[in-house]
Amino acid sequence: MKANVLARQVRFDMPVNTWLTLSVLRHGVGDPTTRRDGPVLWRTSLMSSGAATYALTQVGPRQVDARAWGPGGAELLESVDVLLGAQDDPCSFETRHPVVADAHRRYSGLRVPLTGRLLEALIPAIIEQKVVSLDAFAAWRRLVTRFGTLPPGPAPAGMRVFPTAEAWASIPSWEWHRAGVDPRRARTVQAVARVAAQLERLAAAHPHDLPTVYRGLQSIPGVGVWTAAEVGARALGDADAVSFGDYHLGALVGSALMDRRLVRDDEIAEVLEPWRPHRRRVVRLLELSPYARPERRGPRMPRVDHRLV
Repeated sequence: MKANVLARQVRFDMPVNTWLTLSVLRHGVGDPTTRRDGPVLWRTSLMSSGAATYALTQVGPRQVDARAWGPGGAELLESVDVLLGAQDDPCSFETRHPVVADAHRRYSGLRVPLTGRLLEALIPAIIEQKVVSLDAFAAWRRLVTRFGTLPPGPAPAGMRVFPTAEAWASIPSWEWHRAGVDPRRARTVQAVARVAAQLERLAAAHPHDLPTVYRGLQSIPGVGVWTAAEVGARALGDADAVSFGDYHLGALVGSALMDRRLVRDDEIAEVLEPWRPHRRRVVRLLELSPYARPERRGPRMPRVDHRLV
């Protein structure tokens, strides 16, 4: 039986690059919630109305064709323009620095996404806390593949839908261990899963009061400034969210803007302050820029195989 498909064509006032904008939602090349097949970006999401598979095709600098399947498909399509940054307003953004100006010109279609799916951003951010990205991505891939559900519609092979809050809360300790996630991060994921409904209501009640949402997130033990900022930049559309405490942030910002590595968060904050309220936009542009490349011989985060601990 052929799955029903819904479709919507979205036009934007400014250029939008689908892949650049949504690539921050992918957690590693093997992320089972995201696939890129030529010009088509496939993703899955667990909407409030149910699971959804959606396919986005860039057909012009300001036009995207969207198709969706599943019980959450209509809800997804209704907000797909917001997902792709329709509410992100870069008009007041001033580049201020040659490296930033070059990146802004190269990646003019970059927007800050707004998924509205708080838990889908929060749980992978917790898994990525204080570990090497390669290991965090492997853990994410294993857990979502194991506990996620098959996606509706003609999704590419191997894709899965983000597990429910109940599924995350009930993952046994040995599965976390096999995935390489230490007990501290596992407990934090299960803690946020248990209050997922309250967090979603908080975000819905304060769409224009992000400090209140951040305070709610950080009231949960194990969720700090870095994790909250990662959520803000993906689920809340916060173009000013800075992931202070990130192991690589000082090297990235310092090498590009100051010709030296920055060590302390207060140094990073001082350098980025002129770009407020677009500090996240600046960091993302520096991540993409060919002229912002930290010294390879600098310190690196040690790898710890938590499956052997």
